[in-house]
Amino acid sequence: MLAWEFWELKSTSLKVARFGDPCFGEIPWGPLARPGYFRASRPHWLSLSGPCQGSGSSPRLNSESRAKLPKLKKDLLGVNMLALPECLVPPRERNLSSILPLGLLHVREDLEGFPAVPLTSASLFLPLSSCADIVGTLRPDEKAIMTYVSCFYHAFSGAQKAETAANRICKVLAVNQENEHLMEDYEKLASDLLEWIQRTIPWLENRVPQKTMQEMQQKLEDFRDYRRVHKPPKVQEKCQLEINFNTLQTKLRLSNRPAFMPSEGRMVSDINNGWQRLEQAEKGFEEWQLNEIRRLERLDHLALKFRQKASIHEAWTEGKEAMLKQKDYETATLWTKADQKHEAFESDCGSPTVLRQIAAIAQSSSIELDYYDSPSVNARCQKICDQWDSLGSLTHTRREALEKTEKQLETIDQLHLEYAKRAAPFNNWMESAMEDLQDMFIVHTIEEIEGLIAAHDQFKSTLPDADREREAILGIQSEAQKIADYNNIKLSGNNPYTSVTPQIINSKWERVQQLVPKRDSALQDEQSKQQSNERLRRQFASQANIVGPWIQTKMEEIGRISIEMNGTLEDQLNHLKQYELNIVEYKPNIDVLEQQHQLIQEALIFDNKHTNYTMEHIRVGWEQLLTTIARTINEVENQILTRDAKGISQEQMQEFRASFNHFDKDHGGSLGPEEFKACLISLGYDVENDRQGDAEFNRIMSVVDPNNSGVVTFQAFIDFMSRETTDTDTADQVIASFKVLAGDKNYITAEELRRELPPDQAEYCIARMAPYQGPDTIPGALDYKSFSTALYGESDL
Repeated sequence: MLAWEFWELKSTSLKVARFGDPCFGEIPWGPLARPGYFRASRPHWLSLSGPCQGSGSSPRLNSESRAKLPKLKKDLLGVNMLALPECLVPPRERNLSSILPLGLLHVREDLEGFPAVPLTSASLFLPLSSCADIVGTLRPDEKAIMTYVSCFYHAFSGAQKAETAANRICKVLAVNQENEHLMEDYEKLASDLLEWIQRTIPWLENRVPQKTMQEMQQKLEDFRDYRRVHKPPKVQEKCQLEINFNTLQTKLRLSNRPAFMPSEGRMVSDINNGWQRLEQAEKGFEEWQLNEIRRLERLDHLALKFRQKASIHEAWTEGKEAMLKQKDYETATLWTKADQKHEAFESDCGSPTVLRQIAAIAQSSSIELDYYDSPSVNARCQKICDQWDSLGSLTHTRREALEKTEKQLETIDQLHLEYAKRAAPFNNWMESAMEDLQDMFIVHTIEEIEGLIAAHDQFKSTLPDADREREAILGIQSEAQKIADYNNIKLSGNNPYTSVTPQIINSKWERVQQLVPKRDSALQDEQSKQQSNERLRRQFASQANIVGPWIQTKMEEIGRISIEMNGTLEDQLNHLKQYELNIVEYKPNIDVLEQQHQLIQEALIFDNKHTNYTMEHIRVGWEQLLTTIARTINEVENQILTRDAKGISQEQMQEFRASFNHFDKDHGGSLGPEEFKACLISLGYDVENDRQGDAEFNRIMSVVDPNNSGVVTFQAFIDFMSRETTDTDTADQVIASFKVLAGDKNYITAEELRRELPPDQAEYCIARMAPYQGPDTIPGALDYKSFSTALYGESDL
């Protein structure tokens, strides 16, 4: 009896090999290549293998043939056991006693692309006597026929058992491989996302002030790139991470696997906490940037204003020190000194004692004493008297002249004093006006610039009066000069009461006249700028007032769809996907807002009274909308998986939803611990507020919330409510399936795995199975029991 036989169907021949002898023989098709027996367009290996007769095990098909076995069995016609072809004899001379008759099953001629399955008496465990009795006998023995048919039945029955075991293992392994792939994807995505968050937060928390507006604006531009370019993909990654996690947990629950526990620090809660820190730092970062821009703008304004006022003051003080250092008071010839000198002279002239003495002496000498030279004495005396009279006349004339000059000088002095009294405040007004006309201004609204324009217009209205005052002041100085010129009075120099000369007044007035149109131009430019800013505000507000409510409405509609019980889950899924498409198509409106917001920031616009929505509100709302629709679609898809896996009807799903919505008081889409406890109490669970009830409730919470998120989702609620209705594989079932493939052994070999399973799943098992350590072990034996329990979390790989 042959222990193993392999058939290779080739395009030109039928190759037969005995175990350990691959070159046993090859038979040309010849007369066998007739319609109805073979349909093969490519080489195809088919093994019908089994131990020697009497072992009690049926032959089995390999994995490739097993996949076609159901179709083969369906298409088999009645087998004519009495019309077996003649024995096929190999061309080589062998021990012919070991060769058994070989038969072929008759296959329907319309079965395209499927080779006939060769069966032998060895593989069917047919005794030689039975085969010989049947072939060529008109009335064969009925027991032989029944034996032959029974062997045929058991051959297919054994193949079916092996097929079932292999299919179960393939299914379990496929689910496990898919779950492991999802776990690896989650770990990688979570690691990358957390690394990006940890790398970004320090950048957002770096609040080192910049020195110039240009540097700060570049920092703001970098932040805009972060919000528009770098962060949106990470938002999608975070959303996809949550979706992958939820899908994975659903599949693990449905396949009776333990919940997935990510590596330490990579839980969904860890990512959410990191994301919250990121957004908090982001919010504070933008506020800090705007405050810094305002501060630097103010500093630039103050610096310009300081330089301007310093220049004005330096111009005013120029020459003042030299003037104060002069010692003109040492050489001054004041009118008061001239007057005092004349008074002293008059005092001398006012006492004619000497003159009387001279006259008395001349008279005595001439008349009384009859002096010989009396004529000369008298003549000289007369001369002295005449001179005295002349001095008196001149003194009187000088007194009159001095008095007149005194009056003229008093007039000039009064004019100088009046000039000084009016020139000083007018000079101060002009200096103040020049300072105001050159003053730097910062405005942020159209109302502020209109206020400055109104103030400037009011200032311009005072210029004619100021010009008249200037002319009056200059007229005073001119009048004083005319008086001096007319009376030939030489003035000592500048006005003794002020240093403000007419030249200074005229120079400053000309400067004021030049600055007025420049101020007009600056105000007009700023007004145009603020009008442009106002248009930007209104454009942004108009768009934001549409986008903001639209996002809020979509969020509410998605929430209603997810909790309503209208239609099937497929209807909800299609509805949600249509919403998702509409949301994606709405993205250009967000892009328009981003462009308008950039223009607003470049224009240093910090507030907008026309809307309550900021770009940050819109961004956060948009990100939440995308995340919510994707998460909701994933929840419905997981509900469909659960429904199909557990055979839940539409009516049951609606009952679950109605019960869930009843206890979801805040309509948040999840049940808090207290809400879920109330639901359990209504279902008859003993979770009252006592020690035993708390312990039972904590046990149930560990089942429905294995990741300690603190809430119970609708998906977990469905799993809990339908936990007894699912027919899932178990570790014991997988062990039993491996035992079938191993031929009832406690171990399995790599060769058996490669023969019975697809290549990728066979290598998957070989790489993960531990060596078998039992007493009946052989070299290369693998422990499929520990492997099977590890698949379901009952042990470690």
